[in-house]
Amino acid sequence: MKKLCFLLLSLVLVLSCRQGMEFDSSPRSNIEALWDIIDRRYCFLPYKAETIGLDWNRVREKYTAQVSPDMNSAQLFEVMSNMLAELQDGHVNLYYSADMSRYWSWHEDYPRNFDEDLRDRYLGKDYKIAAGLKYRILDDNTGYVVYESFSSGIGDGNIDEVLYYLRSCNGLILDIRGNGGGMLTNAERLTSHFTNQRTLVGYTMHKTGPGHNDFSTPQPEYINPSTGIRWQKPVVLLTNRECYSSANVFVRNMKCLDNVTILGDRTGGGGGLPFTSELPCGWAVRFSACPTMDAQMQHTEFGIEPHIHCTLDSADQAKGMDTLIEKARTLLK
Repeated sequence: MKKLCFLLLSLVLVLSCRQGMEFDSSPRSNIEALWDIIDRRYCFLPYKAETIGLDWNRVREKYTAQVSPDMNSAQLFEVMSNMLAELQDGHVNLYYSADMSRYWSWHEDYPRNFDEDLRDRYLGKDYKIAAGLKYRILDDNTGYVVYESFSSGIGDGNIDEVLYYLRSCNGLILDIRGNGGGMLTNAERLTSHFTNQRTLVGYTMHKTGPGHNDFSTPQPEYINPSTGIRWQKPVVLLTNRECYSSANVFVRNMKCLDNVTILGDRTGGGGGLPFTSELPCGWAVRFSACPTMDAQMQHTEFGIEPHIHCTLDSADQAKGMDTLIEKARTLLK
C-alpha cells in the first residue's frame, strides 16, 4: 500500500506544474514554474522558515529579477540552481543535459571525521564480504562491520551469516561513515536484526494539497524483529556528516534501540523522501515531498545527534589509529 501511495504521488507531482498556472518555454516562465513546483509540493517550507528563516516569496523576487529573455541554458541553469540552494536540502537537484545542481554543504562545510585508508587498515586484507557488508574480528575480539552504501543490496541471509560469524565477539562496531544512503528497505532490514520487539522508530507524512501546511495525519513507522539471527550484545554505530538520506533513517532507527550507542558526529540529514517533476523546457527537478520524523515527532532533515560526540584526532591518525574506532572498542570493553 505504501509503495502504491508513493507511485500515485509521483504521478501527481509530475503533472503538478501543468495545472493551475500556464507556462511557456521562456526563461522567465521556467523559473516561475520551478518556483511554483517547490511552493506547492516541497514539504519543508514551514520548517525551514522556522529554522533558517527561509522566505520563499522573497526568494522568488530575488532570482526572477536575475532572469532575462536572451539567457542561454547554462546561465538559466545557474540562476535556478542558486535559487534551489536556498532550501539547503541535499535531496534537491535540477537536471539538464549538461549538468546537475546539488547542495552538498551539509557535509562539505564540516570536518569529515573519516579516513578510508585508516579504516582499511582495521579491515586488513583478509576481511570477509557478504553482499554490501565487509566484516572481520579485530584483535581484541570486537566485531567490526563496514557498510559503505545502502544502495548495495543486503539480504537477511547475508546479515545472518555475518552475525553468526561474529557471535563470539564481546560487542559489535558498525561503521557507516561516508554512507550517503540508498534503499530504505536495506536500512529497515538491517535494523530488524538488532531488536527483539516491534519498535516505533518514527513518523511519515504526505503532502495532500498546495498549501504549505497541507499534510496527512502522521503515520507511525515500526521496525519488526527479524525472524533470523538477532544480535543481543552491545553495538556502537559510527557516524559522520556524510551519513545522509536512508543512512540518516538507519541512524534514526538504531537510536531507538537500547543496546545501541551512536558515536561520532551529527549525521548530514536528508529527512524528506524525494520525488521528481518536470519543467516546461524538459528539465527535471527532484525535491523532498514527504517529511520523515523521529519517534518524538522531531524532524530529521538537518541530521541526528549521536549519543557521544567524537572527532578524528590528527595525532591518532599519524599513529595509524582511528579515534572513533578506538573509542568504540573502549566502550565495548
